[in-house]
Amino acid sequence: MSYFQRVTEQRIREAIENGVFDNLQGSGKPLDHSDYFSAPPELRAGYHLLKNAGVVPEELGLLKEIHQITGHIKSALTKDEKERLTRERTMIRTKYNMLMENRIIEK
Repeated sequence: MSYFQRVTEQRIREAIENGVFDNLQGSGKPLDHSDYFSAPPELRAGYHLLKNAGVVPEELGLLKEIHQITGHIKSALTKDEKERLTRERTMIRTKYNMLMENRIIEK
């Protein structure tokens, strides 16, 4: 083990002992990877880098909206609400598909 690795391990152990990692946001909850996996495979790494930099491409925002609306559809109580949400999701999917088609044409 290198010097750097030993120092890193020591500092992590000290942080654990001092409670630095206690009560972190999202502690004990599964990670939400829905944004990552809803993106096309060939774009995931790039989107991940942009997201970490605080820059979210429009198409990723649209995919997130589609995912959220799908969850709302599953929990909708009335038929009218499900139909409204389904129409909204269709509109967003259409916008996403048009955006992606334009990206392909631009290449």
